[in-house]
Amino acid sequence: NLGVLYGEGKGVPKNYQESIKWYRLSADQGNAKAQSSLGSIYAEGKGVQQSYVEAIKWFISSAKQQDVHGQYYLGKMYELGQGVSQNYNEAAKWYELAAEQGEVTAQFNLGKLYAEGRGVYKNYKRAAKWYCLAAEQGDTKSQSILGSMYAEGIGVSKNYKTSIRWYMRSAEQGNAEAQSSLGSMYAEGKMGETDCKEAIKWYRLAAEQGNAEAQSSLGRIYAEENEVEKDYKEAIKWYRLAAE
Repeated sequence: NLGVLYGEGKGVPKNYQESIKWYRLSADQGNAKAQSSLGSIYAEGKGVQQSYVEAIKWFISSAKQQDVHGQYYLGKMYELGQGVSQNYNEAAKWYELAAEQGEVTAQFNLGKLYAEGRGVYKNYKRAAKWYCLAAEQGDTKSQSILGSMYAEGIGVSKNYKTSIRWYMRSAEQGNAEAQSSLGSMYAEGKMGETDCKEAIKWYRLAAEQGNAEAQSSLGRIYAEENEVEKDYKEAIKWYRLAAE
């Protein structure tokens, strides 16, 4: 596709104007992928004046042909009210169509809509379903949220072992919230005995990314915990960072 080649500068100098020309020729002939790509170009203002109205036009054309990217972006535009009036019902509708085709961000966003009751009836069980599908594709935010749902028994049966598994998968990808939560699981002994060494390891990884909760927890461990050598200097350092 010449639109792709010019847009990404593959084999030719990057040229958004040429990219748009070729995308439009293809889009006008009904090519769904070209239509969704053209919609993205207008939504992001790449080589053209940003126009959400023009973007919506192309996303609708694409989505009606079951193009997964068109469906996802149309859902996003309705959720954010970009180029159309904000409409969570429409957002949920288009996200679900994209999510059913395996679009990972649509799965995450749909899970969030069910968890918050926006555009759909609040349903934690359905939220967990969509978060799980996204998590299985490696989405780190979904993995972290699923960890908390299993830890608290929201939408799923409470299961600390499964909770830790999802937190771990997210934490290993660098998600600070999951790292902090994993630290808490070890600090509180959710799997049996407490493990301060593991708690400190995960709290520190999260704290170094600026997670205030992990910074505060790290400060508390160094100031109060009996299982590690007290280090008030280190405690003050983390408490101060958490307070900033």
